[in-house]
Amino acid sequence: MARQPSRKSAATPETGAAATAGAGSPPSGSPRDRIIDALMDLAADRDWDEIEIRHIAERAGVSLSEFRDAFPSKGAILAGFSRRLDKIVLDGTTDDLEGESVRERLFDVMMRRLDAMAPYREALRRITPAIRRDPLSLAAMNQLLSNSMRFMLAAAGIDTSDALGPVKVQGAVLVWARVLDTWLDDDDPGLARTMATLDRELARGGRFMRALDDVCRLTAPFRAFFDRAARRRRDYRERRRAPRDEEDYDGDEAGAAAI
Repeated sequence: MARQPSRKSAATPETGAAATAGAGSPPSGSPRDRIIDALMDLAADRDWDEIEIRHIAERAGVSLSEFRDAFPSKGAILAGFSRRLDKIVLDGTTDDLEGESVRERLFDVMMRRLDAMAPYREALRRITPAIRRDPLSLAAMNQLLSNSMRFMLAAAGIDTSDALGPVKVQGAVLVWARVLDTWLDDDDPGLARTMATLDRELARGGRFMRALDDVCRLTAPFRAFFDRAARRRRDYRERRRAPRDEEDYDGDEAGAAAI
């Protein structure tokens, strides 16, 4: 199994105000941070569907006008929360693992993202099932996680700009979803079950990507042939669409598109 990263608290004055402040403490930080903290604070005690915009604004100490300037919806607040987590991980990325395998680097990056989420575990336990019950919210969450995982892969030194980039990103999203399910129910301070799940899923994903890479190499000549054929067809269609010589048709047809 890949090594365990050091356990660090993710709560900071800027990123964990709601998790560390006392119940009667006045809100602090930027309106965006206060709104994110307010939503996560409320979600720890209430079902997702019961939380209204006015509740969040009251908890954050902002007006509805300030709320609207910061976020258009609860889903947008979750996107802001996800970017907060990404920033914590990316700010903490170092070259310490440069000599490690890709799998160990990605293991470390994903564990650090879980560390950043630790102060919000109770809120996420309520939010996650609610999001998964709504197909539209689930699709939006998939896109949100795709954006995050693209940066997590980059932090681990994994290129996503090649032909297999979208597969790598979506694979990372699936790994994250499975690990998240384990993490939400893993009350062991050492997160033994979570790390075992992450290690297993990364191994499975690595095998799949190696097999897919082999297939891509084997089919490269065929794909190149079909790419050339497709280009020839496009060139032929463009020539067919080109205007004929003026002697072939009168002025009224000059602007017509050839079929």
